[in-house]
Amino acid sequence: MSSEYVFPPEPQPSVPVRGSRQRYAVSRIFCVGRNYAAHAREMGGDPDREPPFYFTKPANALVPSGATIPYPPGTQNYHYEMELVVAIGAPVFKVTPEAAKAAVWGYAAGLDMTRRDLQNEAKKTGRPWDTGKGFENAAVITELVRASDCGPLDKGAITLAVNGVEKQRGDLSDLIWSVAEVVANLSQFYHLKAGDLIYTGTPEGVGPVVPGDVITGQIEGLAELSLTIGAPE
Repeated sequence: MSSEYVFPPEPQPSVPVRGSRQRYAVSRIFCVGRNYAAHAREMGGDPDREPPFYFTKPANALVPSGATIPYPPGTQNYHYEMELVVAIGAPVFKVTPEAAKAAVWGYAAGLDMTRRDLQNEAKKTGRPWDTGKGFENAAVITELVRASDCGPLDKGAITLAVNGVEKQRGDLSDLIWSVAEVVANLSQFYHLKAGDLIYTGTPEGVGPVVPGDVITGQIEGLAELSLTIGAPE
């Protein structure tokens, strides 16, 4: 049987949806840098003057909560970052924050896993962050909860623990740029559409993990997140 493809396409990246057999197909993953004031300071930024900025991860970097993933190659400083994830459900381009609210289809809890040493080296040399942020298994995510089921998530605790010891604690109300503001700002640069995920930033307390560590995270109203770090490949 002939095919129009030289090689079979990879499976479509997708995320489960609470209470549904359907899945949310993912096309792009955007991430907001330093969107909590305390984390901005711990990373050397100034939250009072810095506008939102973004980096991306490939959609095939997604890994479901509950997985065991290998410690990634090329790093000696592998960090967790607990984040609220927003799923877009309607096309938006150059919209206001008020209009952006209607484009939010759902929410999940996620981890922006980071090869911090590679990211820091890229910062020093003015090079892209791709090897530090956009690698395999770098975007962990729970099931999505529809915004129509949970309402807007503009407040509520966001926490992370490693091996049962709490490392991060913040509140969604501490976001420098709210979900609506992030979506509106990002829409000034991209035609956002259904299939786009936005990781909205992490509270202070980021740090390293090693093989054997178990990460757990929680955002009020969403599924608990878990991830086990396996041995290097």
